[in-house]
Amino acid sequence: MHTGSCLCGKVAFTIDGDLAAPNACHCGQCRRQSGHLWASCETHEDNLSFTSSETLGWYRASDIAKRGFCSVCGSFLFWQHNDEDTIAVSIGSLDEPTGLKLAQHIFVADKGDYYDIQDDLPQRAY
Repeated sequence: MHTGSCLCGKVAFTIDGDLAAPNACHCGQCRRQSGHLWASCETHEDNLSFTSSETLGWYRASDIAKRGFCSVCGSFLFWQHNDEDTIAVSIGSLDEPTGLKLAQHIFVADKGDYYDIQDDLPQRAY
């Protein structure tokens, strides 16, 4: 079981189930919303339950997905594809220890020009 929350704690949740190996997304939308790259892991949406969600907001950033955030502190917490029953959860929002290790970089073709990826993890262009 994993627990997590936003910065102010008004959105808090538990995950009772497996989490996929995390990835670091370098796409333009994640960089703009998070301020840099965004690290997340996926779980089945049925594994996620909220202990507090009064300030959870959703932003439809594209025709294919929505992004979940706290409307008070602004924490970027979730990403969910319209046609999938999984949800990506921000690694930074999880309480430690997570037991997780970053597995790959995605959307590296869109990464910012102000940094280099300097680890040996796999890199996907998309």
